[in-house]
Amino acid sequence: MSPAARRWAFLIAGSGLVAFYLWGLTGLPGFGDYPGPYGTIINQVAVTQTKATAVVSAINFEYRGIDTVGEEFILFAAAAGMSVVLRKLREERETEPADEADSRTVPPSSSAVRVAALLMVGPTAVLGWWLASHAQASPSGGFQGGVILASALLLIYLAGEFLSFRRLSPDALLDAVEAVGAGGFAAIGLAAIVMNLPYLYNYLPLGTIPGAVSSSGTIALISFFVGIEVAAAFTAIVGELLDQTLLRSA
Repeated sequence: MSPAARRWAFLIAGSGLVAFYLWGLTGLPGFGDYPGPYGTIINQVAVTQTKATAVVSAINFEYRGIDTVGEEFILFAAAAGMSVVLRKLREERETEPADEADSRTVPPSSSAVRVAALLMVGPTAVLGWWLASHAQASPSGGFQGGVILASALLLIYLAGEFLSFRRLSPDALLDAVEAVGAGGFAAIGLAAIVMNLPYLYNYLPLGTIPGAVSSSGTIALISFFVGIEVAAAFTAIVGELLDQTLLRSA
């Protein structure tokens, strides 16, 4: 197919997709117009039932927790699949990172970038850990916290310390943490079934103070497991991609 034919095929297909998308938007209710009763009901009962003041977290990790399990395992499967595929390339010869473009050199990280990135590693890790462990009290959770935790390690790479990044995130450790995070979430639900309760039923003590760190029972624990799984998965994915820059076919 010629470039002109490919261009016209793209324009026709793209126009159809945009038209279909706009057509779907025309059927949406107006902003702020919520016709269903579920949001109102959840707002009325969630804090009393779960002791979690972050109602979105209560929905994600309890009321519709079975959906969240599926979402987590999508990421788990993506990270595992990428690792299986890319680690097959490890038999290739490792070299220093190189820019393949002609007549162009790769400049090293500047001192300003190195200092700024390294100074942000600690605060970023603390922020990610706080978000992952306070899903019951604030609009946060393991997904958000896990991504920020992974970003703390990636800042080390941005500072020009690729080898330090790999030493702090070895493959075996990432695989183990990811498995513990995903398996821990599933195990909490299976434990409820063993106790003859619905899957992901909140069977741990809820505490007495809504929104406290010790409140909300399994919600806080699930958020923790999600946080470490997401952090390990994103670190593994980015690490595998970065490793490919060091590989050159023999």
